[in-house]
Amino acid sequence: MTYSSLPLANYLPNVSSLAYGCMGLGGDWSDAPITQSHIEQANDCVNTALESGINFFDHADIYTHGKAEQVFGKVLSERPQLRKQIYIQSKCGIRFADDKGPKRYDLSSEWIKASVEGSLQRLNTDYLDVLMLHRPDPLMQPEDIASAFRALKREGKVHHFAVSNMQHHQISFLQKALDEPLVANQIEASLLKQHWIDEGVYAGNADGRDINFTAGTMEYCRQEKIQLQSWGSLAQGLYSGRDVSDQPEAVQRTSQLVAKLASLYQTSPEAIVLAWLLRHPAQLQPVIGTTDCARIAASCQAMNIQLNREHWYALYESAKGYALP
Repeated sequence: MTYSSLPLANYLPNVSSLAYGCMGLGGDWSDAPITQSHIEQANDCVNTALESGINFFDHADIYTHGKAEQVFGKVLSERPQLRKQIYIQSKCGIRFADDKGPKRYDLSSEWIKASVEGSLQRLNTDYLDVLMLHRPDPLMQPEDIASAFRALKREGKVHHFAVSNMQHHQISFLQKALDEPLVANQIEASLLKQHWIDEGVYAGNADGRDINFTAGTMEYCRQEKIQLQSWGSLAQGLYSGRDVSDQPEAVQRTSQLVAKLASLYQTSPEAIVLAWLLRHPAQLQPVIGTTDCARIAASCQAMNIQLNREHWYALYESAKGYALP
């Protein structure tokens, strides 16, 4: 597999095959202000990501209540030349409970535009490379979204648009109203969360009745050249160093297999877990969210290896905990 062939590279030249997820930057999810240590942490994470081959950074307006974007903006203000070396993606659409209402999703034109303005201000930049709709809004109106996208594109504030956690029929429905192509769909996918694969493997099989993934979404995105991104890619380190002594047998066995393959491929456990995603022909772009610089570097080793078919299936079956049909 050549990473330059990622679907997203049609819009963002030389985009990295891994993305750095900035959800952990800026401290905790409180209203406490960012500190110098948070800025230093962000600098370290960004530097390590860049040195390890990542040039794509994933944000959302809600991450640590805006502090993730804010601390990243501090990094950019100290190093303005960095902006032209990287791609920035942010998300909008999730609103937490406030004096106006409960937690809700909001993909109205007004909220999309207001969210982008806030992100640009916090990030200390005048444009986003990609704006992603964070979750489907049951009340969304495609024409209203199209109006917001049109204005943001015309004003140069957003270059490309994408979605997250959407099914293929939602993407198709939305795309028909848009002037611009949707360039990515970010879904939960990892060695632990396999429903995106199981949906096809267990089609017509009784064992697949509890699979929670909409049939056809993977194929639709591949067919339409929509970049599939995966969140939760490392499963919070479940197979790459965490103590799993109190975990189910399948987790313990898979953790051991990952370590064995890491030794065989002369790489890190994190790289094996991510290489499993990269091996899939859908050409996923895994998002890694650790703030441990050593783990960022270890994860990036995945870009230098390719699992063979037998090892890919061994990991798939081991993590599943039972034989394939």
